Amino acid sequence: MDKIFAVANQKGGVGKTTTSVNLAASLAATRRRVLLVDLDPQGNASTGSGVSKNELEHTIYDVLLGGVPAADTVIAVEGGYDLLPANGDLTAAEVELLDVAEKEQRLRLALAPVAGRYDAIVIDCAPSLSMLTLNGLVAADGVIIPMQCEYYALEGLAALTRTIERVAETANPGLHIAGILRTMFDPRNTLANDVSRELISHFGDQVLNTIVPRNVRLAEAPAHGLPALQYDKHSRGAMAYLALASELLRRQKRG
Repeated sequence: MDKIFAVANQKGGVGKTTTSVNLAASLAATRRRVLLVDLDPQGNASTGSGVSKNELEHTIYDVLLGGVPAADTVIAVEGGYDLLPANGDLTAAEVELLDVAEKEQRLRLALAPVAGRYDAIVIDCAPSLSMLTLNGLVAADGVIIPMQCEYYALEGLAALTRTIERVAETANPGLHIAGILRTMFDPRNTLANDVSRELISHFGDQVLNTIVPRNVRLAEAPAHGLPALQYDKHSRGAMAYLALASELLRRQKRG
């Protein structure tokens, strides 16, 4: 059963952080204990959760490289979940991780002492196939891939799936694709519908039934430091992520 989800896509602007924050909030709304791990040096999952990332005593950087326990770094946020925050300090981790032992295992080892406290852990990976993203993939059970249905999406998806396969072969045998999530979807767009059909043709059941629409409330919510569920629970975006949480939980029961 998947407990740790890495939300990953090397392409930026596909709704990765939006998915991470809103999935964490939606799982928390189902009375699950949830930890969101911000593994992106931009720290957008932290600010989107209402945390002032430049005023933090400790961040995920200190957990990965400074010997600070994850338990001492976790923050409870208004969205109903706990957060392991990040800020620009994490940029240095890309280089520093190259010189430490078990460099691709650092996040997995750091999460191990606190994993038992949570029903689900969501990792917001950086928008690149970097050492940080590799740490996210090694720590995860399943990968959620948010993607827009546009021209170059399938090419990028092929590269990411090959990376996931390599990680499964070498460092994390249980890793698999938990779901491909179509984001910012506009059903009036012919290309979007064509790419969506091609996705289903190539990836079958790995494509999630839930589709996240283009939604103004989803775009506005991070500026208020809130998930869409807290910002406007009746918005189409909030309802889509509740549906995503429900679909993932159903898949867990089936699997």
